[in-house]
Amino acid sequence: MTYEQIADDLAARIESGEYAAGAQLPSYPQLATLYSVSYATAQRAIGVLRIRGLVVGFPRRGVFVREPDE
Repeated sequence: MTYEQIADDLAARIESGEYAAGAQLPSYPQLATLYSVSYATAQRAIGVLRIRGLVVGFPRRGVFVREPDE
């Protein structure tokens, strides 16, 4: 899978509610294993989700689904 396909899949999971607002996404190593890709590919997929405004990352805490703006 390409990083764009992974990003699209994760975005669909977020939109369906599988990953709810405030939920932590799997770590880069977990995503790499889940999608059978390299760490760098998983990292790029999360970067796409950040650009789309779907997730926010916190150093040493992880990547979380962004809360909707009020």
